[in-house]
Amino acid sequence: MKRDAIREFFHRLAAANPSPTTELEYGSPFQLLVAVVLSAQATDKSVNLVTRELFAVAPTPEAMLSLGEENVAAHLRSIGLYRNKAKNVVALSRLLLERHGGEVPRSREALEALPGVGRKTANVVLNTVFGEPVMAVDTHIFRVANRTGLAPGKDVLAVEQALMRRVPKEYLHNAHHWLILHGRYVCTARKPRCKDCRVRDLCEFRDKTV
Repeated sequence: MKRDAIREFFHRLAAANPSPTTELEYGSPFQLLVAVVLSAQATDKSVNLVTRELFAVAPTPEAMLSLGEENVAAHLRSIGLYRNKAKNVVALSRLLLERHGGEVPRSREALEALPGVGRKTANVVLNTVFGEPVMAVDTHIFRVANRTGLAPGKDVLAVEQALMRRVPKEYLHNAHHWLILHGRYVCTARKPRCKDCRVRDLCEFRDKTV
């Protein structure tokens, strides 16, 4: 996709949704961090269902650590990999208290040193909490970037780097939210809703649905 088309692509997404944000529910940076960790191989809707109860009893790192791994796991049973996720949530709560005074760090290196936190999770926190212009590439963004020709890449890091180069600066802060939502509701995996797509004419996908 050429530079002018990319600018128009994001102009249209921005016009339709000027202030996009994550669909995960949270009340603090710590809660967002936990929610993103839990969202691996799970939908945002399923995560919101469990965190509403979990955050009611354990809204802080101190409370999460006190709740303990078994009790955290009991709240997470309806999502995938819940035992491992409970272990990571309790462990990252402990490290936040031990290393960062209970606060979520702004450093990528410090975030990725926490259990269960990879590059994508760190990018979500850096962008959503701290306003950093970074790109959290998930399966939706990876698909949209490759299918449309926006920023093709063989893996998520390649797509992330391509998007960072190609997305106009004025759209970079919100770009990953627009792309996730576009992939989740319009440019879906099995049957993209091309007839409802506001960027259809800019997209390079050859097998558009009617």
